[in-house]
Amino acid sequence: MRKIVVSEFVSLDNVIQAPGGAEEDTEGGFTQGGWTHPFWHDDIGAHFFEAMNQSDALLLGRKTWQIHGGAFEPMPDGDPFGDAMNARQKYVVSTTLTTTSAWRNSTLIRENVVEEIRALKAQPGKNIVIDGSSVLVHTLARHDLIDEYSLLVYPIILGGGKKLFPEGLHLPLRLIESKPLPSGVVLMRYTRA
Repeated sequence: MRKIVVSEFVSLDNVIQAPGGAEEDTEGGFTQGGWTHPFWHDDIGAHFFEAMNQSDALLLGRKTWQIHGGAFEPMPDGDPFGDAMNARQKYVVSTTLTTTSAWRNSTLIRENVVEEIRALKAQPGKNIVIDGSSVLVHTLARHDLIDEYSLLVYPIILGGGKKLFPEGLHLPLRLIESKPLPSGVVLMRYTRA
């Protein structure tokens, strides 16, 4: 059975919204976009490529899929980040999309989301990685479908925004790796306890 791995940039106060840029996701009046930039270190890129090497699919909510597709689809061949993202099979969960033509290798999941994702997990293959996609992560966490949380925890408090873990979720976890990075970010990996 494949593992679903949630791979997120997360602030100390559990926020995952708009780590990459000011205009990435302003929903709810969020104005802190791009909060990861001051803490970049090459070890973060190395972690990204390691996660991609251990996976063969991405599972994303509509907004994250559109943001990623808009950034990676137009990248020229030979860009290491673009090549890694564009080559992966992508599954996008959405009730509003009608086509996945905006980003190559994408498949739409419109209904029976939990059952469809259980079926994906049962297929042979490598890990399935989720990033961003707070609504989808909340749904999967509530249905106990997440096998691992691979978190890059940033030394910043944002004071609001979309959270990694939903309110009211009780979830015992077991730490399997902890590694501080030179920029103050800490890689923390957890599995279900």
